[in-house]
Amino acid sequence: HVQLVESGGGSAQAGGSLRLSCVASGYTYSSHCMGWFRQAPGKEREAVARIDIDGGSSYADSVKGRFTISRDNAKNTAYLQMNRLKPEDTGVYYCVRGMAYWGQGTQVTVSS
Repeated sequence: HVQLVESGGGSAQAGGSLRLSCVASGYTYSSHCMGWFRQAPGKEREAVARIDIDGGSSYADSVKGRFTISRDNAKNTAYLQMNRLKPEDTGVYYCVRGMAYWGQGTQVTVSS
């Protein structure tokens, strides 16, 4: 069965960096797009970034120029490098495959 396991969350100060990882299993990883969503306290989940099977990527306007999504097909892993973090980046970050499969989420907290 499909499993997505995130790691790398934690606390950072504004202006700092964190890197999230998502290890996938149970399917042919290289054949599917991957994405990251987040949910801030009291808000709806929002799409953060997406990476296609050919490596093409897209980002939410709020993270463009600060976040970078990447993938390593040999390791069945997707990454989200988050730089110049802001307090409004605080939330639970989820790895997603095709909107049908979600990881358990990893907490990111950015303090000012």
